[in-house]
Amino acid sequence: MIKFSNVSLVYPNSTTTVLENLNLEIAEGELVLVIGPTGSGKSSLLRLINGLVPHHTGGILAGDITIDGLSTREVKPGALAHLIGIVGQNPINGFVADTVEEELAFAMEALNLPNETMRKRVEESLDLMSLVPLRSRTIATLSGGEQQRVAIASALVMHPKVLVLDEPTSALDPIAAEEVLSILHRLVHDLSITIVIAEHKLERVIDFADRIVHITGDGATTVGTAQEIMESSPIAPPIVHLARALGLKDAGLSVRDMRRATQVLRESVPISKPTALSVSAVPVIEITKLTVAYGSKIALDSITTTVFDNEIVAVMGRNGAGKSSLLRSIAGVNEMQTGTVSVHSLLSKELHSKLRRQTIGYIPQEPSDLLYAQSVERECEQADKDNQIPPGTTYAVLAQLVPGISLHTHPRDLSEGQRLGLALSVVLSANPKVLILDEPTRGLDYEAKKSLTRILLEFASIFNRAVVIATHDVELVAELASRTIFLADGEIVADGPTIELLLSSPAFAPQVAKVMSPQPWLRVRDVIAAIESKSP
Repeated sequence: MIKFSNVSLVYPNSTTTVLENLNLEIAEGELVLVIGPTGSGKSSLLRLINGLVPHHTGGILAGDITIDGLSTREVKPGALAHLIGIVGQNPINGFVADTVEEELAFAMEALNLPNETMRKRVEESLDLMSLVPLRSRTIATLSGGEQQRVAIASALVMHPKVLVLDEPTSALDPIAAEEVLSILHRLVHDLSITIVIAEHKLERVIDFADRIVHITGDGATTVGTAQEIMESSPIAPPIVHLARALGLKDAGLSVRDMRRATQVLRESVPISKPTALSVSAVPVIEITKLTVAYGSKIALDSITTTVFDNEIVAVMGRNGAGKSSLLRSIAGVNEMQTGTVSVHSLLSKELHSKLRRQTIGYIPQEPSDLLYAQSVERECEQADKDNQIPPGTTYAVLAQLVPGISLHTHPRDLSEGQRLGLALSVVLSANPKVLILDEPTRGLDYEAKKSLTRILLEFASIFNRAVVIATHDVELVAELASRTIFLADGEIVADGPTIELLLSSPAFAPQVAKVMSPQPWLRVRDVIAAIESKSP
C-alpha cells in the first residue's frame, strides 16, 4: 500500500538530513508506529506519505514514495485525498467549519457526495468517536481532546484506505485514548485500513503496533517489530525500563506479561503503606466559589480549593471536565467567571503587564500563542530583555529542555514539542512566583519530559514556587506531582496526595503501578528502592 524507495529528505538551511536512504514497505491493513526524539522528523515522514512534503513545505527529496501505486512526485496532495486521511499534531489548524457536524460534512461536500451518503457517514463517525453529544457544538468551544476526536472523525468520514495520525492521543485522557486506539485497531483488522501513527506516549500505543519505525534524528532509521526495537531503543515506555532495571529478558510489553514475570518479586516484599510528601502551609493560590460558563455550558461549578507554596498540583479528568477553564481562571485570562481567584493575595484578573509576568507564568494548550518573533534567537533575546536577565539565559533553558534547536529557525518551523520547549523557556526565564501549564508534554519525548520534570521540581523546591499542571499524562503526574485534583463535569470529585489517588484509580494508574499492584510503587525508582531496602 505504501512504499518508500531510497527516500532521503533535507530541508533548506538544515545541516542534517531528516531521512537518509529509507526503504520501507507498509502492507494493506498494517498499523505502523513511528517513534523518535522530539524534532527528529516523525511529522515529516508522515507528511511525505500524502505529499505535503515537499510540495507544500519545500525541501529536497530524493527517491520515490508510492501510495496504492500512485507516486507522490507525480500527483499533488489533493489528488490523494480519496486515499489518505491525515490528522496533524494540532487539529485546530485543520478545521474549516464552525460546528462539529459541519466539519464532518465539509470534505464530502467538496467531493459532491450524495446527501444520503453524507448523512450516513456523519452519523457513523459521530457514534464511532463518541461525539453525538457534541454534534452541534462550536469547535472553538471544545477542549483540546474533544477537538482531537473531531479531527479523527473528519478523517474517518472519507473512508480512506490509509490513515495517518500525528500524536492522536496527546490531548486525550487515558480512557478516551484507549477508546480511540481500540477503534483504530478495529479499522485495521475489520476494514484492512493501513494506519501510520507518530506517538510519544508509547505506553498507550505500543501494544497495537505491527511494526515500529525508529527515527534517530541523524537521518538513520530502524524498522522492526516492537519487541525487536525495544531491545535497544533509548526511547521506551516505563514498562520496558522496569524490565531492564530488574534484568528481565523477554518479559513482554504488556502489563499482563510483566505481572507474570514479576510475581515472585511482588510477593517477596511486604506491602507497605504509601507515604505522601509534606508540603508548605502557606497558601499561594486561593480559589473561592469559582464558576465558569460558556453560554449555557457550565465548565466549572462553584469550585473552591487552595494551592500552597512549593507544591506541584496536577489537575486531571476526562476531556471537557473543566481543566483548561480552571487554569485560565488562575492565570487571570478567563472573562466568563464568577467567584474569586487570588494569587499571592492579589486578584489574578487584576494583574497586568510586568506584575503579571513576575507573578504568573502561564502556558496555554497552544504554546504558539506566546511566540511572535521571527526566529528562535529573537524570541530568546526578547525574553531576556523583557525579564531583565543576562543575555543567553532563555536559550540556556531551551537547550536543557529540547537540545539542538537552531537559533535561526522560525518558531512556526519547529515541531510541536520544540515550540512547547521554546514557550516554556520564555516563561521560566521570568522566574514567576506561580507556574501554570496546560498539557505541557504534548509533543515531548521521554528525555525532554525528564528534563521538564527536573526543571519543575527544582523550580518548586529550590525557588519555593507553586506549579499547577493540567495533564492526561499519568506518567508525568507520577514523577512530578505531590497532589492531584480530579475534575468531572466542572466539579472537584477527588483532591489528595498523588500516590493515593493514582493507586486507587485503575484508569489513571501509571504502568509501573499496574504491574506492581498492590505494592504502592508508581515509578521504576520506587521498585528499585524497595528491593534495595529489602536486601541485607
